[in-house]
Amino acid sequence: MLRLTACVVGIYSCFLTWGYYQEKVSTTPYGQDALKFKFFIFLNLIQALFASFIAFIYLRLFQHKHLARPSKPLTIKYLQVAFIGVIASPFSYAALKHIDYPTMVLTKSCKLIPVMFMNILLYRRKFPLYKYICVALVTIGVSGFMLWAPVDEHKISKKGAVNSSLYGLFLVVINLTLDGVTNSTQDQIFHAFKVSGQQMMCFMNLFMSGYMTLWLVFNPWNTELASAIAFCQTHPAIIKDIIMFSICGAVGQCFIFYTLEQYGSLSLVTVTVTRKLFTILLSVVAYGHELNLEQWACVAVVFSGIGLEAYVKRSEKLAQIAAKKAGESSRVSGSTSTTTEKTHQTRHRTTIVAPKQH
Repeated sequence: MLRLTACVVGIYSCFLTWGYYQEKVSTTPYGQDALKFKFFIFLNLIQALFASFIAFIYLRLFQHKHLARPSKPLTIKYLQVAFIGVIASPFSYAALKHIDYPTMVLTKSCKLIPVMFMNILLYRRKFPLYKYICVALVTIGVSGFMLWAPVDEHKISKKGAVNSSLYGLFLVVINLTLDGVTNSTQDQIFHAFKVSGQQMMCFMNLFMSGYMTLWLVFNPWNTELASAIAFCQTHPAIIKDIIMFSICGAVGQCFIFYTLEQYGSLSLVTVTVTRKLFTILLSVVAYGHELNLEQWACVAVVFSGIGLEAYVKRSEKLAQIAAKKAGESSRVSGSTSTTTEKTHQTRHRTTIVAPKQH
């Protein structure tokens, strides 16, 4: 439980900082000409390279492992999941131009459902009943919490008001489906190939950077790479922000892939979809912000889902420990009785022969 708590704290803190630098890079006017950075494939490429390098360093320094060349079936799986990860982001960005703010909030809160559905559909995984109940409680609670939150009109006017369209909802469904495929395939890789989280992180980011490099270099209609490099040369202040953005994202991924390896995709997505909720609760405690009654009810629903899972997992763990102790004690008693029986048999069969008198 302590390790999971450390992972949650690591994910929240890293991606809170990562979000700060993401907003800074995308909204800050740089230089005297006040130009904004708009080259996001280039930005994702730099982050993927940083993440792959940091995963490699983690493997060598902390786990003392060499990065062995993956087998052909594992390489194919890495290529598949990296490709899906690369193409998922553009659908998300495009969808936000065609849906309104409440719909955007609702879709971000429902990621648990496609992850579970894709695990069942693609890999025929079976979940116990309590998992379905936990997913439903967390999804309903987080969705309700965000939808009942007071709307910041200033934020909406800054982003521009948009009406939800069928096209926007279609893009959202594609994005959520791709996310579900990514997380369920990562689960399957861990179960089938027994790799570590950092090994997967290193190769996935390496292959993702390869896909993005191919797109930037060999696409004749795309000038993003040259434009991004020219922007960095004329506005060197952005280089520090890009590096900090990439480092925060890479360190956050270390926590993410460890959580994914140890606890599975459903636990990981539960952590990520509840991040906003816990951030707001922290602001309530730290700054005295207020929640309405509906939001407190939704908080209770989320905690009931998390609490149910924690209770069931602890009960299962205690039952396993008890069964293990019972097995050990039965083996010890069985061994003792066998030894005693053998001793009695030996004594029964032993005949003492007295020496002959001459």
